[in-house]
Amino acid sequence: MIDEAALWEKLGQSRRNPLDPQWLGEIYSPSLSHELRRAVSEQLGLLAARGWPVIASLIERHGPSPDLVHAAGLCHQEQARDWLLTQLRQNEAASRHADPALLDALQCWGSALTLSELSPILQAPSQSIRLTGLQLLRFKAHQLDAQALLTLCAPCLEDWRDPVTIAAIRLLQRRDDPCISDALAQICRQGSEASAQAALKALGCIATQHSRALLQELADELLPGERRRQAMRQLEQQLGT
Repeated sequence: MIDEAALWEKLGQSRRNPLDPQWLGEIYSPSLSHELRRAVSEQLGLLAARGWPVIASLIERHGPSPDLVHAAGLCHQEQARDWLLTQLRQNEAASRHADPALLDALQCWGSALTLSELSPILQAPSQSIRLTGLQLLRFKAHQLDAQALLTLCAPCLEDWRDPVTIAAIRLLQRRDDPCISDALAQICRQGSEASAQAALKALGCIATQHSRALLQELADELLPGERRRQAMRQLEQQLGT
């Protein structure tokens, strides 16, 4: 019988008494409670280069459970990245749906994904998978021209769920390309109230001559209401009035 209380106590002392990765590998078991398995896996992930060999061994023994996949992402090792990418590509080759735990573990390595790998993630029906896809895209965006970035973001900009649309807007507002400002202006006109407000603020953040001209157009053409007031506020901030 595993004394989980004793294991929790030792894990809780890890700041004072650093944990041995081999010991963590020995106590890991699928029979542990979900919370304890997760905690053991996270400790292995935090051990970085010392933790990855043990994580890899546990995956070989027990399979790629979500907690071990999470640990692989947490350790930030190149070998772990390569393993995670291999899993993603095997899933894609088998036409399986994206694994949320796998995508989450890959977040900081978004730049290693190809456009053909990112595109189906950003088109997935699931809100959480689209949001994770946008997080992956943050690490890839600097490699892309504005049009390629807009094309990838298009399904999220058209999403009926505000959290997805707003996350895409916040990613795009880092760029000052005119075509991106034009796309944001369309959301100001046609999007939901929450997404329009986010897009207006994004145009204010971009702060180019083109984005200011768009804000002026919106302030002139929008019907009286909160959108128009927001356009005027952003314009006033741009003009320093």
